Amino acid sequence: MIKAFPGKPELTDSEVEEALVRATEQVRRNLPKFTYVSQNHSSVNGFYPPCDNNQWTCGFWPGEIWLSYEYTGDDIFRYAALIQVESFLHRIENHIEVDHHDMGFLYSPSCVAAYKLTGSEKGKKAAILAADQLITRFQPKGEFLQAWGKLGAKENYRYIIDCLLNVPLLHWASEVTGDEKYRDIALRHTATCLKYSIRPDNSTYHTFFMNPETGAPDHGATCQGYRDDSAWARGQAWGVYGMALSYRYNRNPAYLDAFRRVTEFYLSRLPEDLVPYWDLTFMSGEEEPRDSSSASIVACGLLEMAKYVEPQEAETYRTLARQMLKSLADCYSVKDPKTSNGLVLHGTYSKKSPYNTCTPEGVDECVSWGDYFYMEALTRLHKDWDLYW
Repeated sequence: MIKAFPGKPELTDSEVEEALVRATEQVRRNLPKFTYVSQNHSSVNGFYPPCDNNQWTCGFWPGEIWLSYEYTGDDIFRYAALIQVESFLHRIENHIEVDHHDMGFLYSPSCVAAYKLTGSEKGKKAAILAADQLITRFQPKGEFLQAWGKLGAKENYRYIIDCLLNVPLLHWASEVTGDEKYRDIALRHTATCLKYSIRPDNSTYHTFFMNPETGAPDHGATCQGYRDDSAWARGQAWGVYGMALSYRYNRNPAYLDAFRRVTEFYLSRLPEDLVPYWDLTFMSGEEEPRDSSSASIVACGLLEMAKYVEPQEAETYRTLARQMLKSLADCYSVKDPKTSNGLVLHGTYSKKSPYNTCTPEGVDECVSWGDYFYMEALTRLHKDWDLYW
């Protein structure tokens, strides 16, 4: 049974406003540096450097600009975000670093948002092309979207739990085109993820390998978690929000059940301030970095699922989200622009361990998705938000 944390303070409506004002002012300060270029996946000593639009994370910065536009109504944000849309259309039309599954992360908060908020035909075109690119990753043997690597290669014949945030792009593409091929692939991938990614204890695998010859399940593993049998905090968070979004598009009771199970496990592994360590194998008192981005992702998932469940359960989810966001706003958010040009401190992109295969970078830094999902969660508390996913 999922319960709110007794005695933990909640972010009030006035504090939501204060946090949104602080975030949008920081986004405004960043516009001169990041209107015609992209923002790196993570900060370096607290400050994001610019980069070309060629990373899987580049969609989150324009998402922050669109959220700032929604909150302020200031056309300077609309202008800057549409410049970003031009870059994203160029990227997909010229096939620049798009041979992977992260099309939703790239094109939902940038181009789907542009179409929903302004009717941008360029945004719509770019996002549909991104959906077309995403479905080329679908493997009929095993029924999943291959995460990365050469298609069909045995060493990369796998999906990762993160892709639950990419498949909403396919649902949207079916809605706007009337072509059910996108939705069909989204549902088939989600079914595979539901079947194999959640362990008996309700923790999640980061990645799951399938047999390329038969499509049978092979084994779960990690790239970015502490080890293969631990629960990577951000992966568990993708499971929480991903199941909420899956339920939004298809009211399959199995999605709601999975949401409850992966959420309960996540909550059971939180330290005192409700912001997890980078892997949920670590608990209070460990000398390990946190991952503030995971808390923001889970808050978004809780607020999304609160729209579909009975009032008492919904109130629990909203309370939990406000408790997490209170900790993030008070203790993790950037309050002095002289110390960082990001929004939320103490994120972790990729922490090396003796048991994983990742490249260490962005440890104890701001991370672009952490900033975006923090703003999204605040926006969800501020109004009835028409999500980009």
